[in-house]
Amino acid sequence: MKNIDDLMTSAAELAERGLSKGEIADELNVSRETASWLVERSDGPQTKGTQEPTGGGPEDIHVDWNAIGRDSNRLGHVGSAMADLLSKQGEAVDLTIGIEKAGAPLATTVARELDTDLGTYAPRKHQWDDDDMDELGGTFSRNFAQIRDRDCYVVDDTITSGTTMTETVQAIRDQGGEPVACVVLVDKQGVSDIEGVPVYSLVQVIRVGNDE
Repeated sequence: MKNIDDLMTSAAELAERGLSKGEIADELNVSRETASWLVERSDGPQTKGTQEPTGGGPEDIHVDWNAIGRDSNRLGHVGSAMADLLSKQGEAVDLTIGIEKAGAPLATTVARELDTDLGTYAPRKHQWDDDDMDELGGTFSRNFAQIRDRDCYVVDDTITSGTTMTETVQAIRDQGGEPVACVVLVDKQGVSDIEGVPVYSLVQVIRVGNDE
C-alpha cells in the first residue's frame, strides 16, 4: 500500500468481508482508532458501531511488511533474526507464543530456531467492533501447545499502543506461565518493557517533531 487512499480501500474491502474493526486494525497494522477512521472515511460498508467521520485523521504509522510475509524464505530469515534477539533471555524457556494473526507465522519460525514448543493467542481485539471491550476476552488455541506453568517467549509483528502485548502477557500469567521476553518486527511506541517483561524489536519507530 502506497498511500492513505489504498488504506481506505483495503479497510472498506475488509469491512465488506465482515471483519470486525479489531480484525481490520490487525490486518492493516494500525491502531483501533485508525481502523475506525479508515472504515468511516471509506466508501465501503460501515461495521457495527461506526459513526460519522470527524476532523483530521488519527496520529499513527502504517507498517506494510507484505514483502516479508509473502515469501517463506524471507520470513524464515526474519524469524531467525528475531530468535537471535531472544536467544540469551532464558535457558529454561521451552514455549513460544505467537499473537494471532500475523504473529503466529513469525512465532513458528522463532520456535523452530530456538527449538521450543509453539502456542498461539487470539487477542480480544479480534472481537472488538464498538467502543467497549471490557466484557471480551482472548483465547489460547487448543490446536497448539498449552502454557502448563511454563516460561515462554511472546512474538508479534508490531506494537502500536502496547495494549495487545500487555493483554497477552497478563493472559499467560493467568494460565500460570511466565513471559520471559517479547519480540516484534516493529515497535511504534519505543517501549523497553511491558508489565516488567523486556521487549525487543528489529525496527523501532521514533516520531520526530512537535504534536501541534
